[in-house]
Amino acid sequence: MRRYRNILVALLDVAILLVTDWLALAIRFDFSFASFPPEYIATSSRFLPFQILITLGIFVLLRMYRFVWHFITAADVARMALAVTAAFAVCTTLQALTMYRLPVSVYCIMLLLQLALFCAMRSFFRIVDLLPRLRRRPGAPERMMIIGAGAAGSVLLRELAHSRELQGNPRCIIDDNPNKKNGFLGGVPIVGGREMIPEAVKEHRISTIIFAIPSARFADRQDILTICARTGCRVLVMPSVGEMLDSGEPRVEKLQPLELEDLLGRDPVQLDTTAIRAFLRGKTVLVTGGGGSIGAELCRQIARYEPGKLIILDIYENNAYDIQQELRRTWGDALDLAVEIASVRDKARIYHIFEEYRPQIVFHAAAHKHVPLMEANPEEAVKNNIFGTYHAVRAAERFGTEKFVMISTDKAVNPTSVMGASKRFCEMILQSRRRSATEFCSVRFGNVLGSNGSVVPLFEKQIAAGGPVTVTDKRITRFFMTIPEAVQLVMEAGAIAGQNQIFVLDMGQPVTILSLAENMIRLHGLEPYKDIDIVEIGLRPGEKLYEELLMQSEKLTMMRNSKIFVEEQEDIDPEAILAALEELDRAVSEEWDAERVAALLRELVPTFRTPEEINAAEPAAIKKTEPLS
Repeated sequence: MRRYRNILVALLDVAILLVTDWLALAIRFDFSFASFPPEYIATSSRFLPFQILITLGIFVLLRMYRFVWHFITAADVARMALAVTAAFAVCTTLQALTMYRLPVSVYCIMLLLQLALFCAMRSFFRIVDLLPRLRRRPGAPERMMIIGAGAAGSVLLRELAHSRELQGNPRCIIDDNPNKKNGFLGGVPIVGGREMIPEAVKEHRISTIIFAIPSARFADRQDILTICARTGCRVLVMPSVGEMLDSGEPRVEKLQPLELEDLLGRDPVQLDTTAIRAFLRGKTVLVTGGGGSIGAELCRQIARYEPGKLIILDIYENNAYDIQQELRRTWGDALDLAVEIASVRDKARIYHIFEEYRPQIVFHAAAHKHVPLMEANPEEAVKNNIFGTYHAVRAAERFGTEKFVMISTDKAVNPTSVMGASKRFCEMILQSRRRSATEFCSVRFGNVLGSNGSVVPLFEKQIAAGGPVTVTDKRITRFFMTIPEAVQLVMEAGAIAGQNQIFVLDMGQPVTILSLAENMIRLHGLEPYKDIDIVEIGLRPGEKLYEELLMQSEKLTMMRNSKIFVEEQEDIDPEAILAALEELDRAVSEEWDAERVAALLRELVPTFRTPEEINAAEPAAIKKTEPLS
């Protein structure tokens, strides 16, 4: 296609040379064709073929046929003018040396005509791009602000001029570079830095803000987007540099709505994909709880690393079916996939599945995780979380599993709830298997945005219903991470894990639930406390004000990935765990009441605390050390 286009442009160049030669003579002699001196006509006619060949040759040499027409800039026009002048100088010099001379005035007129026509023809599509913007300006459906006056912002302005996906009228540009203030980009004024966003939104009656700085540092990106979210405008975000490398130049259709992750996330996770691929490739991998939010994302990401076989185990057939169908659509026959509907509480069934598939790697994500529900039903936490984990651990040992990775939680640290205590006991089960041939490890992290039953879907429903949004206590802080990045770090931790280790993921800075609620309301284009109220309803049973990722007695070591920390745990006597399991089995078999079961867990988990003890103390801080050499 490009070849044919270049041939067409070359033919147009020839036509321009023909026109400018004769038009220059016509202008010089006042369009009186009868008064043209015959020698000038002869001179032009004889030298014209040479002029065409020389000009086209120089144009090829100076890359005049390689411009991207829709995105020609002022610098490109300057390069065109230089190429035209160079070609003209060579031609006139040769013409003079061969005695084919014309009047100086004809040469001057000819050069001006060639500069105008050659550059105009190549800039034609750029000019066409600007026309829709001029036509739309009086009644554009969207009044837009662009954040970023760099190369991406410039490309975005050109795209907006002829986009059918997003009809809009850019009214102002924000850029932190003080040297750009009061300047113009594509005819749009640059009004100042990020501090001007609220004022400019009001002054220009902005309805849509487009963030167009794909290379921005994370802290700057988060700060600017937070300011944008508070304006109540619709906010669109240009993909990051990495995403654009995959998808090409920034385009209007690739703009993404502002998401909660943009306001609460952290610097991008850098993965050791080589280690993960070596860990998973060709292996038989089992994911318990594979239909849940974490388990399903584990399955999606494991599939990318070419496992020998992937087994999804879940008690909820609808969830398992959904991820099964998704993986089949994505991978087809390239992924050897099996789905088993079973509960980890069913010892015989779990042993049968392990015996049938002999998984080499197990990701154990099956668990009850809702704090208030487990507080009211502690026997279910014991059956599912504790005994479910124990059955999977023993089956892994019996049938030759190489590595067993359990998904744990920040609520296992100094637990104040039945759910947290049950997960801490699960960690203790793994710690007691130090002399096992199977390598056991736990990965501990906080809340994941958008996971089943998390606060984010709850807030979404409350906002959709017109409010109010309910928070248990406005002082509460939580660690947040997106599901994909949590799973990525889980896989890397599993790849580097040794026996009896607990891995802690760096969740960044804790976020107040109140600010989370406020940001979610703003993302819906509403104003907190004005359009949607936020109501405090009091702490729930077992709930902490602050979540901790570590126990204070632990000494952490940062791994090569600065997002992953590891603690070599002390030995726990397997006999002590067996004795504790016997007590727990008696509690659920004899159907003890909730208070007795909870009391037993407090007795068996040494770090169990009351919520009052923890809430009165300051949150523990992560001590970061140098990476292992």
